[in-house]
Amino acid sequence: MSDNIDSKASTPATNDAQDSDKNLLLNENPIEDAQNTNIEETKHESDETTENSEYISMPTSTADDQNEANSTSKSYDDIETVHSVPSEIETGDGEPIVDDDMLKDESESAKSSQIDEIPEKSEELPKESLIDDCSASKENIDKSNTLSDDLIFIKPKDKDRGHCYCGKDRNLNIVELICANCNHWFHESCISYQLGMLVPFMMNYVFYCKNCSRSGLETFQKKKASIQQLCVTAIGNLIQTSIKEGKPKKFFSKDKDIIPFIESHWEGMNTAARRVTQSWHSTILRELTKNAGTYFVINQNESDTAFGLFNPDITQIKPNYDAMLKAGHNRVGIQPVGATGVKGRGGAKRKAPGEGPNAGIGKRNRIDTAPVKLSPHGYPLEHPYNKDGFRYFLAEPDPHAPFRQEFDESSELAGKPIPEWLYRSLCPNAVLIALHDRAPQLRVCDDRLSLVGEKGYCMARATHCVSRGMWYYEVNVEEMRDGSACRIGWGQAFANLQTPLGFDKFGYCWRSRKGTKFHEARGKHYSSGYSEGDTLGLLIYLPDTRDTPRLPQTLKDRPLIKFKSHLYYEEKDNIAEKTKALTPLKGSKIVFFKNGECQGEAFTDIYKGQYYPAVSLYKPCMLSLNFGPDFKYLPDKTQYPFRAMWERAEETICEQTLSDLIYLTENEGKLKLDL
Repeated sequence: MSDNIDSKASTPATNDAQDSDKNLLLNENPIEDAQNTNIEETKHESDETTENSEYISMPTSTADDQNEANSTSKSYDDIETVHSVPSEIETGDGEPIVDDDMLKDESESAKSSQIDEIPEKSEELPKESLIDDCSASKENIDKSNTLSDDLIFIKPKDKDRGHCYCGKDRNLNIVELICANCNHWFHESCISYQLGMLVPFMMNYVFYCKNCSRSGLETFQKKKASIQQLCVTAIGNLIQTSIKEGKPKKFFSKDKDIIPFIESHWEGMNTAARRVTQSWHSTILRELTKNAGTYFVINQNESDTAFGLFNPDITQIKPNYDAMLKAGHNRVGIQPVGATGVKGRGGAKRKAPGEGPNAGIGKRNRIDTAPVKLSPHGYPLEHPYNKDGFRYFLAEPDPHAPFRQEFDESSELAGKPIPEWLYRSLCPNAVLIALHDRAPQLRVCDDRLSLVGEKGYCMARATHCVSRGMWYYEVNVEEMRDGSACRIGWGQAFANLQTPLGFDKFGYCWRSRKGTKFHEARGKHYSSGYSEGDTLGLLIYLPDTRDTPRLPQTLKDRPLIKFKSHLYYEEKDNIAEKTKALTPLKGSKIVFFKNGECQGEAFTDIYKGQYYPAVSLYKPCMLSLNFGPDFKYLPDKTQYPFRAMWERAEETICEQTLSDLIYLTENEGKLKLDL
């Protein structure tokens, strides 16, 4: 994936600017590391049938105790599809599948371009080492595809302590996952992570909800199922299907019911390769017979032998995370907040293989669930970048959208595109440096408030923008080596990320060298320059007019694309039209401050639009951004009654939610599922 974008030549208006863009605007290839992970592990069939040692049986209960669910069911073979992905977006996110007993080894290489992870800046480090310690690094996460035969049922005293994000009760007709940390159940349709093919009542997975994950995003991985787990899942689904059809049954034939169900839903139930012979049928019978009286019940009649669950309460079927922890399986992907004792969403980095408290645990006993790499602030590290006229917005299920339940349970929608209006744009809950709205050459630190330059000039923007009012943020120059430079200021979403800020009509900046201000690649003398150790204040004032948009645009009419198990809205920009539509906003201005001293008005009557905090870096220098509320230097509020940028986070969430609700209201009766 190439992020090299040819840049137009600049035409400085003064002699002071002639040494700027011409010498500093370089075309460099983005630094993108590729990591291929091949994981292979084999396990004999005898292991699957003899190592079930962590199960606890439950007293018999009746099927009448089950929760009644809705009448329609979702086919377990449904494959969620989205609109086609542009050619520049790679979609190969395969899951390694290796099993000698399943006839054929299949090992897929997960090819992905990962953003380098950068450790947080330490105050104890010498200043000259900040850039080096903020370098990008890959962390190899040890993966194992074998899930030991952990507990299938929970104890009778264990009860559900809550439900999904949507607040609704369980629905046994659809796939539901239970969080390993909070023990809450979540509907598949309410989970942002694209899970792939699953079936209800599975036990061979590990899942963390977004409330328990340090990253703020769900983590999920399906494991290879044992024969016993396949049998329990199959019988559980058969029981629920019989209840839904109004003919409740507790016992089912091995040859007529259990084996056909497993064969028809193999890919959804297991990660192992599908068998082509029938030798495993005898293994099913041996497993059902061996565990009769503990996990299964046999009903012998004249025509056939039927099997059921020792405890037919299918609401109790789930993975036993407690047994995993007792067995030392507490290294499960990205740990929840409580697992590390760190408050908030930050915390220690993931450990490489051989590190950490579980380094001595054998390969078979390690469990890892990190199919996607996550940042500490809730955005996937593997994501599409804004480039080439396309912009991408992370999407999440919209709980207010109509027909959600019908879509979840409909089997007729398999293979069809997901309606865009069932999702909504995910609004970050804090103002940070955007991971996707930046040049890939720039390295963002873990706190997403600091970044490091690399070779040629390129740009990064913040996650939130402003369109009216007076707003302020600070930039600290942490390190600026010889020959490096930076530009700070404000830019619109259409400013080219592979150029310095101020190169086109969509950006306004203040350069470190000679204090030159830039707009449309024309530099003019503004003030003295700034260097390492300086704190710069950036203030923008955009008068509120009648035609200033009050709400952001909804993205519910944009196409959805899938990238690395997450959905994104895709929007194509017409830069030529946007440029022609620019009009000056009378009374607007941009003011810069250096160490608390006002440098005067840099720009007045700037173009109308939505402006993001933006910075450009040239060669190795390091900047940290402060969006408030605590600033090192505060401008005079009597002269500049500003608001800090951090306040835009909550405002944006409210505005975007209202915009989406207006769209749903205006289109009420028009939004229908394509059945």
